[in-house]
Amino acid sequence: MPLLTVQDLTIDFHSQRGHTRAVAGVSFEVDRGEVVAIVGESGSGKSVTSLALLGLLAKPAAHIESGIARFESEKLGEVDLLKLSEKELQQVRGNDISMIFQEPMTSLNPVLTCGYQVVEALLLHTALGKQAAEARTIELFTEAQLPRPAQIFRAYPHEISGGQKQRVMIAMAMACRPALLIADEPATALDVTVQARILQLIRDLRREHGTAVLFITHDLGVVAEIADRILVMYRGRVVEQGTVLDIFTNPQHPYTKGLLACRPHLSIGQARLPVVADFMEVDAAGNLSARARGVGEGVKKAAASQLRQIIDTSKTFPVEQNSRSTADVGSMVPLLRVENLQVYFPIRKGFFARTTEFVKAVDDISFTIYPGETVGLVGESGCGKTTLGRALLRLTEPTAGRILFEGTDLAALPAGELRHRRREFQLIFQDPYAALNPMLTVGEAILEPLRVHGVGGTRAEQKARVHELLRTVGLSEDAEERYPHEFSGGQRQRICIARALALRPKLIVCDESVSALDVSVQAQVLNLLNDLKRELGITYLFITHDLSVARFMSDRLLVMSQGRIVESGPAAEVYSRPQNPYTQQLLAAIPSDDPARIAARVQ
Repeated sequence: MPLLTVQDLTIDFHSQRGHTRAVAGVSFEVDRGEVVAIVGESGSGKSVTSLALLGLLAKPAAHIESGIARFESEKLGEVDLLKLSEKELQQVRGNDISMIFQEPMTSLNPVLTCGYQVVEALLLHTALGKQAAEARTIELFTEAQLPRPAQIFRAYPHEISGGQKQRVMIAMAMACRPALLIADEPATALDVTVQARILQLIRDLRREHGTAVLFITHDLGVVAEIADRILVMYRGRVVEQGTVLDIFTNPQHPYTKGLLACRPHLSIGQARLPVVADFMEVDAAGNLSARARGVGEGVKKAAASQLRQIIDTSKTFPVEQNSRSTADVGSMVPLLRVENLQVYFPIRKGFFARTTEFVKAVDDISFTIYPGETVGLVGESGCGKTTLGRALLRLTEPTAGRILFEGTDLAALPAGELRHRRREFQLIFQDPYAALNPMLTVGEAILEPLRVHGVGGTRAEQKARVHELLRTVGLSEDAEERYPHEFSGGQRQRICIARALALRPKLIVCDESVSALDVSVQAQVLNLLNDLKRELGITYLFITHDLSVARFMSDRLLVMSQGRIVESGPAAEVYSRPQNPYTQQLLAAIPSDDPARIAARVQ
C-alpha cells in the first residue's frame, strides 16, 4: 500500500481580480522508501501541491476545491491530510512528514542559534529532555556531515555558509525520523560540490532509514541523480509521469522534450539553446500540442534521446568554432587588464576594534579580457568571484593592484572621472527583482541611467531609446508603463539587461545572472546575451557557479578558489583536460543525466 496517495487535487487562489487555478486534478502516489520528483517551471503548481499536503497554503486566498491525500500516519493511522484539523496537522508535521524549504536563511530564525532550533523541534515532538535533545542534535549535525557540530550548534544562521544552513534544515527535518520528506528545491542556487553533498545526504537518509522523498525541483540534472519516478507539471497539471529512465530516454510530451533540450550540456555542442516554445504550442484555451517543426527535426529527435545521437556538427560550442583562438586574442589590445589585484577585508577584535588579520577575498589576481569575448569566472560560494566582479567596477574598493580599462587605471581614478567612465561598463545582478526599484515603472528604470549621466538627448529621444531597448530584449513597448512585480522572473532579467544596455557599454559583468531562473527561461536569457554579443560587440565577464552554463557561454575560463585563480585557458580545453585538482573536483560534482549512469543507479 502506498505511503501517500493524492487523487484529483485541485487548488484555486482567489483575489480581487478573480480566481486562478494553480493545481488542476493532480494525482500521484509515493511508496515507502521511494524518491518521486515533481519537475516544472515556476508557476507550474509543484510547490503549491506540496504545501497543501501540510496545510501550509496561504489562507483565505488559497482554497482546496477538491481532492484526497491519503497518508499512513504512525500516530493517527490512515488519514486524509486535506481534512485534518490544525491540531492534527501539528502531530503530522515533523513526526510523519517533514519539509526542507528552498531558502534556508529565510526558513531559519535569525535570532536563535542553529542548535536551539533543532532542540525546539525535538522537545515539541518527542519525550526527550533538554540535555538528551541537545545531545541528539549534535548527533543529527554529525549525520548531516556538518563540520564542527558543537560549534555550529552555538552558531547563528548568518554565521554559517548556505550549504551548512541547508544541512541544518535537513537535520531539523530528520530529527523525528519522518516517513516522508518533502524537499522543495533543496539544492537550487547551491554550488555543484555543495549540491552533490546535499544529494548524497538525502540518499543516505533514504537508505539508512527508509525515508520516502517528494523532491521538487526545476533542475533535471539533479532529478537524474536522485529520483526513481518523475512527474512533469505544466500550468497546474501533470502532463507526463514515468520512471526516471523512461523520462530521460523516451519523453513523450512536447513540454518534457523542451525541458530536456534547453539545458546546456558539457558533452555536446550548441551554438544556440533550444527553448520550450520550440517544441509546443499553446492555444487560447491553454491546450498544448506539439509544434509541427521546432528548432528543427534534428533538435526534436535529439531531445528524445538526450541530444546525444543527432547533432549538427556545424553547430558547436562558440569556444570550438565561433570564438577567437588564443593566437587571435593574443594579437589584440585588451579591453580590460587586471594586474595583481587584491581585495582584503580587515577582521577587527578587542575593545578598541584593532585589526588582527585580514580576509583575503581577492588575493593577487591577474588576467585580461579582449574585446568581443566572453570570459567565464567559476568557483564555489565564498571563493571571491563576486567580490572580484564588484572590484572591477569599483563598487568594492581594491586594496592593491591595477584595473586597466582601455589603458586607464580605474583603481586610481578620482570619483568624478570614474563616474564618467562607468558609462562603458555595467553590471547585471543575480536577483532581477531586488535590482529593480519596485516604485519605478519599467520605462523609468531604463531611463534612470540616461538621466543620471545626462545623455540620450531630448525626452522624446530618450523615450524612443527606451522603446528600442525593450524591443532589443524581446519585450513589447507597452511594458514601459508597467511595474516590476507584473513580470515573470525571466522578463525582469530582460528588463535588467535592457537597463544595462542603455548607455551602450563595452563591458558587462554578469554576476550569477541566470542562476535563479528556470531552465527554459535561462535558455532564453543566455541566447539573448549571445545575440547581443554578436550584434553589438559587447564583452562579458560571466560569473557563475553553474559549470554547464559557463561551458555554453564562455570563450575562455577562469577557475577561482580561495581568492586566487587556480586555472585558466580556453573553455573547451579546461573542460576536456582540467589540470588543477580543484577544477577536476568541480567537474566531477556536476549532476549527470547520462542514460547509462541512470540505468546503473536505479538497478
